[in-house]
Amino acid sequence: MRRFRTYAALGSIAALALAGAAGCSSSDNSSEDGGTSVYYLNFKPESEDAWKEVAATYEEETGVKVKIVTAASGEYQSTLKTELAKSDAPTLFNINGPVGYQTWKDYTLDLTDSDFAKHLSDPSMAVTGEDGKIYGVPFATEGYGIIYNDAIMQQYFQTDGAVVTSMDEINNFDTLKDVADDMQSKKDELGIDGVFASTSLSPGEEWRWQTHLANYPVYYELRDKDVSDADSVEMTYGDNYKDIFDLYLTDSTISASQAPAKLVTDSMSEFALGKAAMVQNGNWAWSQISEVDGNTVKEEDIHFLPIYMGVDGEEDAGIAIGTENFLAVNSQASEADQQAAIDFANWLFTSEDGTKLVSEKLGFIAPFDTFEDLAPEDPLGKEVVEYMNNDDLYNVTWVFTVFPSQDFKNQLGQHLSQYATGQEEWSDVMEYFTSAWTSEKQNNS
Repeated sequence: MRRFRTYAALGSIAALALAGAAGCSSSDNSSEDGGTSVYYLNFKPESEDAWKEVAATYEEETGVKVKIVTAASGEYQSTLKTELAKSDAPTLFNINGPVGYQTWKDYTLDLTDSDFAKHLSDPSMAVTGEDGKIYGVPFATEGYGIIYNDAIMQQYFQTDGAVVTSMDEINNFDTLKDVADDMQSKKDELGIDGVFASTSLSPGEEWRWQTHLANYPVYYELRDKDVSDADSVEMTYGDNYKDIFDLYLTDSTISASQAPAKLVTDSMSEFALGKAAMVQNGNWAWSQISEVDGNTVKEEDIHFLPIYMGVDGEEDAGIAIGTENFLAVNSQASEADQQAAIDFANWLFTSEDGTKLVSEKLGFIAPFDTFEDLAPEDPLGKEVVEYMNNDDLYNVTWVFTVFPSQDFKNQLGQHLSQYATGQEEWSDVMEYFTSAWTSEKQNNS
């Protein structure tokens, strides 16, 4: 199974802008005592505290300071562009797969001979250059789907005239829609505000729809064509994309007109407080759910349901599994700081202490042979592993690594927002998707 994901690149403009600064932006992350240090630019706000705990442990063990800076949601690429131009630039950062490598390749060090790269369970997952060398190392396999609260679902199954009597019966879009519609009509009886938590469409908060959900129609189209990328897409599954998106908007805790003002944290809070039975998100969401004040969702009641959208054979579908995280070391940093970053990554992914922290604190399902005996402890992480090992289902590959750019996704998010509020037709969304895809692919080639 191919497991890769992208944050999407800013394009050649960002690379050219930084190239001019490359000669004078050699990173200096020296500690106060004159030694080296590590500066990691983190992508996920929800993991910031865990990263800082890991950094503190490493500093205590080695004396090397690790600085953790976290970009705001949806702002990683612009933050990376700004930070790499500074004299104290990040020495360790994320690139977004093959597309991202093309943007940042002047800032990525050859990691082929690093210990942690050598321990990859599947070396083909790494981002490689034209020379075949490794410039980006994946470090977290993740999964996403529809998260549901089984306590609410069991309550629904007992209602008069319930469409189904178990989750096993929900294995296609038609059944999911029938169940959701029936639950929405019984929301007062079930004590919920809606079936699905709010669809967050505030700028920078729409990644679940313009990236994760948009992955599905593209995945199926590329699968039909037996290719991993395409210069153009026809959006042959565009109506399927619409159907599941409409369901999220209609059987919701809020009206569709309110969606453009909602954040991901709003959505996760609604689910955690039992106001919604379902929410689309990934295994990283467990910490967001469990740490909400007043959380009512028990660990044994939280599970994944695959995202169904009416595609033939989707009864055999699992969840979407891949990786968005490719570690890169700043090639413009001093050799001492480069080595410090590599040493930190080696410790994280090959040492006993590091791997334990990665598994228990960061909650990563890390794709290294050093993690074979380390299973995730959180309930959603456990289910990702179960889906990965289920040979009876196909898991949906993260193909949004080949989406043209971050701007493409951001603009798609705005079109989805306009559609949700009735200011655009779905045909307008699809016209943007297909035309912008083609034009950006041509410009990037």
